[in-house]
Amino acid sequence: MKTLYVEQTVDKIGEVVELYGWVDSKRDHKKIVFIDLRDRTGTVQIVGDERFKRLSTEDVVYIKGLVKKRPEKLINPKLKTGTIEIETKEIKVLNKTQPLPIPVNTDGHDVDEEVRLKYRYLDLRRPRMYKNLAFRSKFIDLIRQYLFKEGFLEIETPILSETTPEGARDFIVPSRLQPGKFYALPQSPQQYKQLFMVGGIEKYFQIARCFRDEDPRADRAYGEFTQLDLEMSFVQREDVMKLTENLFIEVYEKLKVPIKQKPFPIFTYAEAIKKFGADKFDLRTEEEKKKNIQAFAWVVDFPFFEKTPEGGWTFTHNPFSAPKPEFMEDLFNKKNVGSILTTQYDLVCNGYEVGGGSIRNHTPEGLKAVFEIMGLSEEEINLKFGHMIEALGYGAPPHGGIAPGIDRLLTCITGETSIREVIAYPMTSGGRTSVMKAPSVVKEEKLKELGIKI
Repeated sequence: MKTLYVEQTVDKIGEVVELYGWVDSKRDHKKIVFIDLRDRTGTVQIVGDERFKRLSTEDVVYIKGLVKKRPEKLINPKLKTGTIEIETKEIKVLNKTQPLPIPVNTDGHDVDEEVRLKYRYLDLRRPRMYKNLAFRSKFIDLIRQYLFKEGFLEIETPILSETTPEGARDFIVPSRLQPGKFYALPQSPQQYKQLFMVGGIEKYFQIARCFRDEDPRADRAYGEFTQLDLEMSFVQREDVMKLTENLFIEVYEKLKVPIKQKPFPIFTYAEAIKKFGADKFDLRTEEEKKKNIQAFAWVVDFPFFEKTPEGGWTFTHNPFSAPKPEFMEDLFNKKNVGSILTTQYDLVCNGYEVGGGSIRNHTPEGLKAVFEIMGLSEEEINLKFGHMIEALGYGAPPHGGIAPGIDRLLTCITGETSIREVIAYPMTSGGRTSVMKAPSVVKEEKLKELGIKI
């Protein structure tokens, strides 16, 4: 098993080490041949003989050699390992490579994205891509550490579920055991996490995979994305905002990512529209953008409802939200609907909405009133949301939560121009999977088994 990484060799001067990795480059000086050996931590110069002549870049090799200090004039200050080199004692070629279909020794921005995603497993060899994924791993780890410290439980929710009114199109999955019926992939774990609160969990979180059939953008991946999903009982709006803010301040400080303003400034929706012309805005100066400073802000006091093209009412964010307490009577009486403000709070960073949440309607009467304002009949309400209304009637505590987007936050931190640069295997802009050939045609017998005709 590999026990030593390239970056650790600087501490092994005078020792014989065993290294595994890829040939990053080769320099042939006739009797002496140099290669740069690369693993996920960096590259180191290997000094070899004529045996190295048969090597090609991206061959997978094992090297056993003596770590030696480089002469002063040959030190390369641009490399972590620039003060040393390895004098080869033994070499084994573990796998010869075919010519690569894409170069992996550039940052990749010069390569067509569709081609990069087709060969994503090669694209990930780029130091930039590895750095993004390693940073993502550390980012999520620090989030988990903080929430465990605060007494949260990490609990998974189902992937096969029921279609929900999240505002986007669902991905649906046919049921073989119940022909003609379909599951939906979750747009979010919204209902399940609220049901956890009814179940007495009190503090829940999950690094959740979510699925929405939305058109792709540079800041929104098609098909699937990852969010930090959390919910808490016995809280008010300010409690959830404070916990979320403290979480990100601690995580960003540990990662040495600068934040413009602490505590985060708070704008009402009306103030944001008046001052910025939108509820997503960038508070940074041009100089702060160059320094990659992260500018967070909260937006609160959103209208609960907005008009539909048909003249009815629909929710602006989430039908499960509660109105602000002073508007609860209007909700029950279905009066002044356009003036009702919700407990929704959105987290904005560098011009993007990076998270949103609310205090929930924790009584059956309150939730039912929302759906009645939206024009749903008693039968529709019971069919689609009867389980939630029933559950809230069994002693549901006041509760609220939030769901910051992991992918979008990482795009802001890394300064990448596309969210796909911080996801290991994202969909293409045309909605095809990386590497694999999905969506694809399904054989007739499989469709028949599912009771589907095309």
